[in-house]
Amino acid sequence: MENTLPALSVQAKLFFTNPCVLSCLFGWLGAQFIKTAINLIRGRIHSIGELIDWLLWRTGGMPSSHSSMCSALATTIGFRNGFNSDIFIFALMFLMMTVRDALGVRRSSGLQAKKINELGSELQEKKAISLYKKLKEVNGHSPMEVICGVILGIFIGVAFGLLK
Repeated sequence: MENTLPALSVQAKLFFTNPCVLSCLFGWLGAQFIKTAINLIRGRIHSIGELIDWLLWRTGGMPSSHSSMCSALATTIGFRNGFNSDIFIFALMFLMMTVRDALGVRRSSGLQAKKINELGSELQEKKAISLYKKLKEVNGHSPMEVICGVILGIFIGVAFGLLK
C-alpha cells in the first residue's frame, strides 16, 4: 500500500498538468468568468450566491462555456497529436455534437418550456386548472454565443497546444 501512494501522486500530477485537461478547465472557467462579468455589469447579479452560481454552474449566455471547453480540447489535441490524427477527428466530432446541442436541442427545449409556462399561467388565471407548477426554462445558446465560445476555446487551445 505504501508503494502505491507515491505512484498515485505522480499520476495525479501528470493528469492535472496535462495540456488537454488544462485547456478544458481554462476554456470552461474562462467562458464562465466572462459570462459572469457581463451579467455583473448588466446588474443581473444581486448576491454573492448568484455570483458564485454564475461563476461555477449556470448555463446559457455569452459565451457558451460548453463550446469553449470542447473547442479548446479539440484545438489542443490537434496541435499535440496532429490535425489528421484519429483523436483530433474524435474531438472535432464531439465539438460538433456539442455545438449542435447548444444551438438546437437545448434551445428548443427552453423555448418550449417557456410557452408551456405561459399557457399554464394563463389556464391558472382562468381557473381552468387549480395549481400550475412552472417548468424549468433551460437556456440554450444563440448562434453568436456559440461562435464566441468556440473562438475563445480556439485561442485557449492554441496556447495549451503549443506547450511542450
